Amino acid sequence: MATFAYKAIGAGGAISEGNLQAEGRHDAFRQIEAKGLRPIHLTEQKTEAEAAAASGPVLSFKSNKVSARMLEDFTRSLSSLLSAGIPLSRALVILCKEAASPAAGAAWKKVHDLVIDGMSLADAMAQSPQIFPRVYTAMVEAGETGGFLDVVLAQIAEFQAREKELRAKVTTAMLYPAILLVLATGVLIFLLVFFIPRFQLIFAGFGADLPLITQIIIGISHTIRAYGVFVAIGLGLGIYSLRNWMASPQGSRIWEGILLRAPGIGPLVAKFAMARFCRMLGTLLGAGVPLIKGLNVARRSLGNQTLVDTVTTTIDRVQKGEALGASLINCGQLFTGTAREMISVAEESGRLDQELVRLANVTEADLDRQLKTAVAFAEPLMLFFIAGFIGTIFIGMVIPIFSIQDHIK
Repeated sequence: MATFAYKAIGAGGAISEGNLQAEGRHDAFRQIEAKGLRPIHLTEQKTEAEAAAASGPVLSFKSNKVSARMLEDFTRSLSSLLSAGIPLSRALVILCKEAASPAAGAAWKKVHDLVIDGMSLADAMAQSPQIFPRVYTAMVEAGETGGFLDVVLAQIAEFQAREKELRAKVTTAMLYPAILLVLATGVLIFLLVFFIPRFQLIFAGFGADLPLITQIIIGISHTIRAYGVFVAIGLGLGIYSLRNWMASPQGSRIWEGILLRAPGIGPLVAKFAMARFCRMLGTLLGAGVPLIKGLNVARRSLGNQTLVDTVTTTIDRVQKGEALGASLINCGQLFTGTAREMISVAEESGRLDQELVRLANVTEADLDRQLKTAVAFAEPLMLFFIAGFIGTIFIGMVIPIFSIQDHIK
């Protein structure tokens, strides 16, 4: 349990402050809202040991970027202020003063200045795409157009929290295999650069013919020692060029198509995109955004151009008057037949927003189980490959020892 200090707005518009015990930031926000308050600022209090450590002679490397947590707090706080009846310009001034870092304060002030100059909030946020993603500004635009900006901002904050939680699960699941890969690479480089050359001197002293596998291993070792710097530079340039190519529209489309067709990875990518799409669309519909507008916004959250193209076809069919469930028939990579039937039934009963959010929850839970299974399978597989590489080097070095013994005899 951690201690949090909060500042919130009451029903009468009065500012109240206090402390509470919570398991995390999301739990703290829920406790504040349960008291009938609207949070505008929340900070975690450090223990005495942490405060002493922070005040000691420790170098500080603060980032000048606005983090995802800062953006989430800003979104939630702005929603609370607008719901309390505070004008947008004044709410932005309050958030500038309560900013968690100078970078965040400058970003909120830039938005405030543009809004004061007559620009809409969505357009003002769009001037800083490195802070406010396109999906974010599209949702804000939908809220401004419909007149329920505070509701949409609250939904965005909740969506950001869910998104961050899902990404954290993926990162945590891939952490151990990544560590194994780094360790394996380090061991292989050590064997090839420092271990193999010493055996090579022994073999050269006897003048015996070496087996092919040993010659290959020694050749790789010699290449790394002689041209390792050039190989590293070449790999670096190759990775840089690959990233630039993947950032281009054509390269991004090709790469995303390869990911979707990849065995094992493709279904996970599609499920992740489907969960984001359903949660985004359900959130927007629940906030009162029209279906076509919600589909156009949710389409941007897919993150895969191939899937975006299929959903675009669906939107065209919905605009012509078809039901959403029937229009999703061409989105087989995203929605199974069962999911389409559920959406059709929910659409007929007027519960489409709730069903989409429920589908997102079910898909995320299933995705979490699949990730755990994939990681559980990946760990022994990586250990097998590590043992195979090291074992091959060991065998390649041991086999010549027997031929050397024969040569001595």
